[in-house]
Amino acid sequence: MSSTSPSTKPFAARRRDNRVLRQGANAVAVVLALLTVFPLYWMVLSALKPKGEITSAHPRPWTFAPTLENFRNALGVSGFGRYFLNSLAVAVVVVVVSAAIAFLAAVALSRFRFRFRTTILIMFLVAQMVPVEALTIPLFFLVRDIGSVAPGFGLSSLGSLMLVNLAFSLPFAVWMLRGFVAAVPESLEEAARIDGASRFTILWRILFPLVAPGLAATSVFSFITAWNDFVFAKTLILDTDHQTLPAALMVFFKPDENDWGGIMAASTLMTVPVLVFFVLVQRHMVSGLGGAVKD
Repeated sequence: MSSTSPSTKPFAARRRDNRVLRQGANAVAVVLALLTVFPLYWMVLSALKPKGEITSAHPRPWTFAPTLENFRNALGVSGFGRYFLNSLAVAVVVVVVSAAIAFLAAVALSRFRFRFRTTILIMFLVAQMVPVEALTIPLFFLVRDIGSVAPGFGLSSLGSLMLVNLAFSLPFAVWMLRGFVAAVPESLEEAARIDGASRFTILWRILFPLVAPGLAATSVFSFITAWNDFVFAKTLILDTDHQTLPAALMVFFKPDENDWGGIMAASTLMTVPVLVFFVLVQRHMVSGLGGAVKD
């Protein structure tokens, strides 16, 4: 009894098998997408539900009486606008500074040969493995001591929050950008150097545009990390005027009963800047190195 190998199958049978596999893969992708989007959908739905439906013993994945009362309560929190601006300032500074430092560090680690280069890369990786909770107390005392020398980076200052979030964003950014820089052919830089281009020109006019997708990806990660930070903001910022937006959520947590509508509305408002930032940079994320080198 002979068996038919995949290469000897009729064309129609192979095409049918490929179609079945493709449909199965698409179905799995749709299920995973729904599981990923469902928490976001439930958050927005809860923000639009009246209080009676939120606390109901029989929750429903829809509402026939949407209301904006929860959003009004969230925006009516004392200092909400100030919290928003503080969070935005921290996130923007962390994104810009981490992108600049990570880009230069990635170029140095990819293009130059020096002692302890591998050790530095391993240290970056180890830094990502340490739990944030284990570093909270040491960082508190470190920031307190720095504040005695540089008040702008001490406790209850946005500078301290920027510095700490920058330290946690850099290892990931350097690791990711190193791969993008290494993927750029060195022949491009050599050709530019032969044409008389300076090192700064090579960095800005050749490497930077080609590494833009990696910079966009790391910028999104840095923005999300800094924007959603709660542990460091609650630990290092003791002054209410310098608190960030995640701290505003604590207003809705009450000893007797939590205001889940206000929590979901404030969370929805916090998600909007992240989505806007992603939309602004997403076109750079999908661009690659195609067309950089001609045959």
